[in-house]
Amino acid sequence: MTLNTQWFMRARLKTRQLLLLLALDDEGNINRAAQVLSITQPAASKLLKDLEDALGVSLFDRLPRGMRANGYGETMIRHARMALGSLGQAHDEIQALKAGRYGQVTVGAITAPGLALLPPAVALLKREQPGLRVSLQIETSDVLMERLAQGKLDMAVARLFERHDKTGLRYEALTEEPVCAITRPGHPLLGKAKLGLRDLADACWIVPSAGTVLRHRFELMFQEQGVDAPTNLVETTALLFMTRMLQQSDMVAVIATDVARYYAQHGMVAMLPIQLACTMDDFGLITRTDRLLSPAAQLMLRALKTCALTVYGKQLEEVTA
Repeated sequence: MTLNTQWFMRARLKTRQLLLLLALDDEGNINRAAQVLSITQPAASKLLKDLEDALGVSLFDRLPRGMRANGYGETMIRHARMALGSLGQAHDEIQALKAGRYGQVTVGAITAPGLALLPPAVALLKREQPGLRVSLQIETSDVLMERLAQGKLDMAVARLFERHDKTGLRYEALTEEPVCAITRPGHPLLGKAKLGLRDLADACWIVPSAGTVLRHRFELMFQEQGVDAPTNLVETTALLFMTRMLQQSDMVAVIATDVARYYAQHGMVAMLPIQLACTMDDFGLITRTDRLLSPAAQLMLRALKTCALTVYGKQLEEVTA
């Protein structure tokens, strides 16, 4: 399809129309949206009408006290955010090039690869390109997938669940995530021979919240061995709280093994000598297929794939420009 046959060319789509969509989504009111854009309400209404006429659909439900995006509107708002975000990134890249830097990249990860994969990958990248700016975000998979969809991340190392919209995504599996039980150094259970789940059933556990995959598999693990799942629980995934709580008590926590090793190496926790028969789903390297990676993002992706071979023994497809 040639450029002059694209609908937005025929409709003479304006950047201000995209900005109006975002303002309407944020404000829920045409008058406040117009104020955000420093235009009059009639001008804002005409911009919206012209866009809806070009698309042949209404984008918002008109309510007694405002406006709410319908299914068509939510689609346009999502793509407007991506388009404007991409323009913002283009400006940042140009400014970086003008300043003699190579650019910037934003990458997100869940905790385990954030500790095991990202540090060597970033170190490798910075050795090759000291002037490249790297922004890192450690979050849950749900948060990372939302930010990737919004164009706020160039790539993510996370899990893809059934609930995630996989349209326009490329997923390259890295490894499954084993979990283990940790306590404070010197905990009485550390000296117990042949430690089993029955020995841990009455302990106070720090666990993820109900409804999460790990919590479900944690409870199922006990049930499969005919042991009642622990009921003395503290629910959190906040690592700072978890490690501090363990140091001050005889609690036990379930946590990703890579994360546990990191804290154990620094003497903050100890890993109990028991193999837990539950693992998390695979996580992998996730990028979008519907947008081009910047040169900086390509370098970051290449560094991640290089280090994945060392960290996980996983050979991924080479990055091509």
